[in-house]
Amino acid sequence: MSKIKLEPWNREKCDKLSEICNHIDRSYLSNMIPDPYTVKDADYWLNIAEKHDGADGIFRAIIYNGEYVGNISIEKKQDVYSKDAEIGYYIRREYCSRGIATEAVRLACKEAFEKLDIVRITSLVFSANNASKRVLEKNGFVYEGEMKNAVFKNETIYNLCIYGKYR
Repeated sequence: MSKIKLEPWNREKCDKLSEICNHIDRSYLSNMIPDPYTVKDADYWLNIAEKHDGADGIFRAIIYNGEYVGNISIEKKQDVYSKDAEIGYYIRREYCSRGIATEAVRLACKEAFEKLDIVRITSLVFSANNASKRVLEKNGFVYEGEMKNAVFKNETIYNLCIYGKYR
């Protein structure tokens, strides 16, 4: 039986994060994730993650059968949104459709509600990203609506679906 666990990132794992990020489907991800993703890029992000982990977010490696296969983070928002956090995740292409993201989201949400002073977790998903919408729905996220023509990626304009999970 497969084993999925989440592990806090640290800067000694730059090579692992770089390897993951160079093997993900970027179709529905932010363009802010560099491509190619260098060890220097990983070091920069992991430095930020280490400073904020546990205080205003959780930043975890997704490990499947002992292999580093993905990344998941839940980061608190600020100002009047301070009781909300946003979740983001990705898995190496070859590990998709195995239930890994579903279990990683379950584990990360549980930890975030335990450790962060939040009452909800928000996910903003490209309307065409059916796989991610299913992952969220399996984890009790509620579809709250769409922002029309909200995202421009690869010469295509997408609606952005809003999902929420509540404490």
